[in-house]
Amino acid sequence: MSDGRWRTAGGTLIRVVSVWAVSTLTMLALAGILPDFRLQADDGDTVTRTAFTAAWGAGAFGLLSALVWPLLVRALLIVPALVLGALVFFLNGSLLLIALRLIPDGRGDANPETAVVVAAVMSAVASATSTALAVRDDDAYRRRLSRLADRRRRRSGTPPGADGGRGGPPGIVFVQLDGVGHDVLEQAAADGVMPTVAGLLADGAGHRLTPWTTDWSSQTGASQLGILHGSNFDVPAFRWFEKETGTVMVSSRPASALELQRRAIARTHDGGLLTVDGASRGNLFSGGADQLALVLSMAARLGKGRRSRAGYFAYFSDPANAVRTALSFVAEVGREISQSVRARVRKESPRVKRGGLYPFIRAFATVVERDVVVAAVIGDMFAGRTAVYADLVAYDEVAHHSGPHSRDAEKVLTRLDRSLGLILKIADHTPRDYRIVLLSDHGQSPGETFAGRYGLTLKDLVRAGCGLPVPRRAQRTRSASEARDAVRIALHRPVAGEQEAEHPAKASDPVVLASGNLGLLSFPDIEGRASREQLDRRYPALLSTLAAHPGIGFLLVRSQKHGSVVLGRGGAEIPLAELTDGEGPIAAFGTGAADAVRRTDGFPHVADVMVNSMYDPETGRVHAFEEQIGSHGGLGGEQSRPFLLWPRTLTDPLDAVAAEMPRGESPSRPVGIPPGGPVGAEAVHRVLARWLRELSGPQVPLRQEGFAGAVRVDEPFPGGQAGADVPGPAREPGPARSRTAAPPARDVEAGRSGDPVREVGPLPAVPGPDDSVPGSRG
Repeated sequence: MSDGRWRTAGGTLIRVVSVWAVSTLTMLALAGILPDFRLQADDGDTVTRTAFTAAWGAGAFGLLSALVWPLLVRALLIVPALVLGALVFFLNGSLLLIALRLIPDGRGDANPETAVVVAAVMSAVASATSTALAVRDDDAYRRRLSRLADRRRRRSGTPPGADGGRGGPPGIVFVQLDGVGHDVLEQAAADGVMPTVAGLLADGAGHRLTPWTTDWSSQTGASQLGILHGSNFDVPAFRWFEKETGTVMVSSRPASALELQRRAIARTHDGGLLTVDGASRGNLFSGGADQLALVLSMAARLGKGRRSRAGYFAYFSDPANAVRTALSFVAEVGREISQSVRARVRKESPRVKRGGLYPFIRAFATVVERDVVVAAVIGDMFAGRTAVYADLVAYDEVAHHSGPHSRDAEKVLTRLDRSLGLILKIADHTPRDYRIVLLSDHGQSPGETFAGRYGLTLKDLVRAGCGLPVPRRAQRTRSASEARDAVRIALHRPVAGEQEAEHPAKASDPVVLASGNLGLLSFPDIEGRASREQLDRRYPALLSTLAAHPGIGFLLVRSQKHGSVVLGRGGAEIPLAELTDGEGPIAAFGTGAADAVRRTDGFPHVADVMVNSMYDPETGRVHAFEEQIGSHGGLGGEQSRPFLLWPRTLTDPLDAVAAEMPRGESPSRPVGIPPGGPVGAEAVHRVLARWLRELSGPQVPLRQEGFAGAVRVDEPFPGGQAGADVPGPAREPGPARSRTAAPPARDVEAGRSGDPVREVGPLPAVPGPDDSVPGSRG
């Protein structure tokens, strides 16, 4: 053991000396290149003296970076994230100037501008050297990871081999690839764009890919609220108008996100998926976690509860991380500008404007947010936390503006795949075993914008139908996304659309909001939900104008005579109670569309008129009412088909959903039709909650061979394509049966009606926030 420690110490010393030597050579080279950077006295110095000066300066800069930088970052946590990123270069340059002042005899000197350049180059070179040495020495890399785990165990007082060791119950990490649809992921794996994902699918004992179906509102606000908090009731869209308060709820606005989280908790009487030893990273909602970083709903809280920016400190406290991310940020801005210019030169179509702040917004989503969130997840795994849920928004942001199947989006998927590979490698060195689950909250459907295709926005069409003045030139509807709105919030600018909707020109003017290819019309001066009869009396041409437009698929409006009705082209009008999949205005939108529309119709804040764009099932096209050529938010195509990529050791999602169904009921699908996975974000919540329960003790997952002997919706990759019509293992059909008696599990609906909770299988109850749970509690 003593020899091993000496070898470890010797290896560390060699790496430190190597980085110091490279930094010294870099400083010498920069002194020879940059005219305003000096390492010699005015009358000159010998080569040896100059080298000594450079070594002194490089060592002082390295020590200051290691000791002072974390304190600077902690002091600047109150600064918005984008501003902090911009200050990285200035702060690094300041540390270099101090290091030069520490050189004996005043031989080091540089202008402030030059100091910024020198500091950035030196930090980047030092980081690259250190990384290269670690990569080339696998044993050193493993020893470093082991030391980190041991240090955390000693700090928490947990002895080796106790519940903090790898022999305890496994933890689980949920990584959400925002906006990546099932088909996009499958194709990216098959084409080699995502080799890490392809490896998971190719392993017969590894992971299995399953699609799931979103609600009508196929966007992060509704999906993630349902997944993390078990209810997305009364979330009709990404943004909507609430008449009783005269405000616009925007899922990506901190105050709105906090209110939505509060409503979900009040409805479910449950803090969320992550209430027991959980961590929430980069999400809209907390999920009840104690450990938070970049959580939007918490950004609305003041005082000690405002911990949303804590993840920035954990990442930027390392100057090498800060400089590397800053340089990558600049490179990403340049990459976006070059890709945008190339698209214009090639006259690619469809295409949207990508100027203004967008290059910086994209860089924030694809670089800063990704790096900070991945680092936070790795820290959670080393801390041995039980459940971690993280959202990576990079693909979603780029696909909105470049298209979900574009080359730009593919490159983002490749970089995300590398991040996933890092997380999987880290899992081999953490103090407890981890199950890694990949999932998405929605997909994206391609298509030209509504305004680009027809020369007017949805708002223009509504005003025309109401007989109100319409601008001669169509005003584009600003695109919105989680990343864009997060940047606007960081800069203390209003979220797109909220000012106009909350302060319309006239009280009688309709409020028109867009959520991808879903539009919402509200009439503030009509109390309650406006009826078709009221709208026909006031605006006789409005509904017929909208329903007849070729860019619109169908409308949902309340009728005083027939209840809610769905309107479509050719005068089609179907009472909602009689709406059937594959028929009438929703014929093109696939299985489950009728139920999704009916569910939304029951929301208290459903808009007066809900407008879904057209959908072409042959091309998969929709028309977004925002400036997006890859969109989501309504019904139609890939946007409603996200994925679950889960370890085969866990219960099949369809088994988990079936186990939660009331006794005596059966799945609402015809016998013999392959299941399409869970339906709705709330169903996904129940699946993830069941997996957490399985991992908290020695339970056996239900029927690993599959749901009721049905055909699998996925097959091992690459031996077969997902969705192939391959029969599953033969077994006795019938509802799920528990193998052993067990305590009743807490159902997500418990507490709403007071009905007794039934037994669902051999799994214990969902642990409450005060329950003791085996394993490290970070």
